[in-house]
This record gives sequence, C-alpha cells and structure tokens, in this order.
Amino acid sequence: MPSTVRTTTLPSGEAIAVLGQGTWKMGEDIRRRGDEVAALKLGLDLGVTLIDTAEMYASGGAEEVVAEAIAGRRDEVFLVSKVLPSNASRAGVQRACENSLKRLATDRIDLYLLHWPGSVPLAETVEAFEALKKAGKIRHWGVSNFDIEEMEDLAGLPDGGNVQTNQVLYNLVRRGLEFDLAPWSRKRGIPLMAYSPVEQGALARNARLDAVAARHGATAAQIALAWVMQQEGVIAIPKASSQEHVRQNFAALDIKLTGKDLADLDRAFPPPTRKRGLEMI
Repeated sequence: MPSTVRTTTLPSGEAIAVLGQGTWKMGEDIRRRGDEVAALKLGLDLGVTLIDTAEMYASGGAEEVVAEAIAGRRDEVFLVSKVLPSNASRAGVQRACENSLKRLATDRIDLYLLHWPGSVPLAETVEAFEALKKAGKIRHWGVSNFDIEEMEDLAGLPDGGNVQTNQVLYNLVRRGLEFDLAPWSRKRGIPLMAYSPVEQGALARNARLDAVAARHGATAAQIALAWVMQQEGVIAIPKASSQEHVRQNFAALDIKLTGKDLADLDRAFPPPTRKRGLEMI
C-alpha cells in the first residue's frame, strides 16, 4: 500500500493528489447511497482526499452524498465542484455557489470550475469567481472541457492567469488533447484533471491491455488508471461506488509502467498525429 498519494502542483503552489474520487452518477438512486458514502469514506481513510463533484450531478444529489461522506472531516478534503454554464453570470455564479455550499454542508469549496464553455462572456464568469475568492467562498477556480482556443482566450483576460486546472476527458482511447492542449498546459504549469480515466469502465474490458496487466499482476482497469496518473501534470478522478473498487483504484498508485509498457500501450492506443477537437461526455 502506498504510504502517501502522489501529488502534482497547482499554479498557486499548492500540492494536489494525482488520484481523486469522482462522483458522476452518484446520488441518482437512494438505494445506492449507503454504498456511495461508504466508498468515499474509505477513499478518505486511504488518503485519497480530493473529491470531485458538480451541481449538475443528480441535480445536486451527488453534492449531498459528498456532504454525508465528509461530515466531521472537512479539513481533510480538497473539495472540487462545478457550476453549469447556464449559471455562469455574475449573479448566477453567486447563487449556484451558495446552493452548492448548502448541499455540501461546508463554508468553502477548494476548487470551483466552470463545467464547460457557454454563452455567458468568460470575463464575467472570471470576475464572479474572483469575487467568490475574495469572499472566502472558494479558494481557487478553474475550468472544464476547455480546448486550447478557449484556454488562450482565458489566459488573455484580466485575472485569467489565476486558472488552476482544466478538467477534461482523457484516457487511452481519448488522447487527442496530447497534440496541443496537454503541451500548452504543461508549459504553463496548469494541471489537467482527467475524468473518465477508464472510459466509463470500457477499458476494464479491453483486451489490448491484457499483456501489460499480466506483467504487473494487475487488472486492465488498473493499468488504464496508472497510465493516466503517470502522465506529467495530470490528475485522475475515477468514480468508485463500492469499497472494493476504491481499493483497486488505490492499488493502481503502486503500478510503475516501464518503457516497454508505455511503448506497447502507444502501439495499442496510438497518440494523435494531428489536431482533433476536444472530446467530452
């Protein structure tokens, strides 16, 4: 068992774990709530203290699951949530953040993201984020599902340089961003936060991972997750709704892929050779 979870660094200088806990689809079925809360609590026990959620997930239900899991342990957690683009106006961001804080039963969000680009001028959203920072409602802000053009637009705004991360779809079968967005982000020290690092479970059943998995005595899913976490400046946020799944994800931290492993994976899942539009789900 790893003694500590590896970290990367935000532009603010704060260390952040390269393995987090996602919550997409949590809170949708009351019958699963106990298992979902128990899984998140086990993750915290193991040291996986980054939890990612959003106001969109189960219409706030996922945030309520998180609140139950972190009750009495708020100071252990690096809490990430997201605002919908439809709520990204000055007044909308304020309302959305207050509602998320209530559902999360906390007084602050550590990292607040714009869920994807929308019709509200980005400058207005950034101003709203900065106001929330000044008020102590959030500690940092970032974005999600931004391609390189949107990131360049953001960088050109007053206070745009305060962006701390870009959460994007990234895994072995979704490597398009390696052509331009990933190098751009690394150059500026902005970590990417990879959602669906196992492609919603599809990579757990992908035979192209079997040979590498066999060399490590691991599962295909663990290899897929280890690959994401081994990329420079990338944070993986897989969801796990059971305690066993949490343990399997945590064990992937122990996997160190070799040069041969990485070459084999590149052959099986070739990196991009041209610009592709940013994928999202």
